[in-house]
Amino acid sequence: MRITILYDSYKYKKLPELRTGWGFSCLIETDEKNILFDTGWDGNILLNNMKYLGIDPEKIDIVVISHFHWDHCGGLPQILRIDKKIDVYVPKYFSTHLKKEVKYRANLFEVLKSEEICEDVYTTGELGKDIKEQSIILKTEKGLIVVTGCAHPSIGEILNVASNYGKVFGLIGGFHGFKEFHLISDISFIMPCHCTRHKK
Repeated sequence: MRITILYDSYKYKKLPELRTGWGFSCLIETDEKNILFDTGWDGNILLNNMKYLGIDPEKIDIVVISHFHWDHCGGLPQILRIDKKIDVYVPKYFSTHLKKEVKYRANLFEVLKSEEICEDVYTTGELGKDIKEQSIILKTEKGLIVVTGCAHPSIGEILNVASNYGKVFGLIGGFHGFKEFHLISDISFIMPCHCTRHKK
């Protein structure tokens, strides 16, 4: 399994050619499927970075959108123009207009509860009270890797669901205002991205 950050709010100094923008997106490559998690704010930036990294959008099998904030789903229309019928997973609480567009161009899956997306890849299900959001849980040989969009429901709630699948080894994504660092003290690999405000 391989995870590649495609879109982030922070510049990656080793690859200055990659464009930044407000938002987040990553590609998860498993033996079975290629999964795009979130699409950033600007689809042109996303496609530019994919091209630079040698990633063919035509090889995307599944798109998972964490929540309906434009910095996570803004690039979705460009991805939907790919001449391929992909599967798109969105929280049940999502833009009606955008769901109609997804239905027209792809296979729409509305997520409410935690479930398997494909082998070794799970959604937490729709979490949170005010802002509904899903995260992804990946099973690897070293343990679970959890990928978040913004973690609006709280890292604690997300990790609680993930714990049903095993021990969490890694945590990647936007953490927003999270600062309860004791909750992640046993996690070996942590990569804060995008909207993360507090870094220990």
